[in-house]
Amino acid sequence: MKKTKITDIVLCALFAAIIAVLSQIAIPMPSGVPVTLQTFAIALCGYYLCTLRATVSTLVYVLIGAVGVPVFSGFKGGFASIVGPTGGFIIGFIAMAAICGVSFRTLPDKFRVPVRIAMGIAGLAACHIVGFVQYSLISGKDLLTSFLLVSVPYLVKDIISVVAAYFAALAISKALKRRAGFAPSEQ
Repeated sequence: MKKTKITDIVLCALFAAIIAVLSQIAIPMPSGVPVTLQTFAIALCGYYLCTLRATVSTLVYVLIGAVGVPVFSGFKGGFASIVGPTGGFIIGFIAMAAICGVSFRTLPDKFRVPVRIAMGIAGLAACHIVGFVQYSLISGKDLLTSFLLVSVPYLVKDIISVVAAYFAALAISKALKRRAGFAPSEQ
């Protein structure tokens, strides 16, 4: 196996594990959607790994949870977690990781940071849309009520998480580049 393929596999597995661990840091909420560090983990994965590897890592996380391994928030797992009222957020993580991972190598440096953060917020929006729409369909509540109940209370925290994840990924990438000449993505 080529060194890059091994590196890709290891990074995808590592980030799937990071997502699983950060998903367990949760504060339950009355809506059933807990406050977690999942959005930070997904954005970090996207920003650090770029689109393909971030999507694969997040998909691995979702599939591991779907087969019953308790990797979702609150040590939940199983297909019921994905098709339940809050499962749309789990599905939305895949789109969020992919969108956060879009690389802009040709952009001048002065535009790169705001554009990458904007992509992270767009990924977050995709995740929330899938999340509150599924919540609406399963709970029987209208879209506006679902949005107000399961998205609005989390938006500020999630936007802060996305911004923090970008700068964390940038710092990790720079540190690895300095130490080992290794950085899987361009920031």
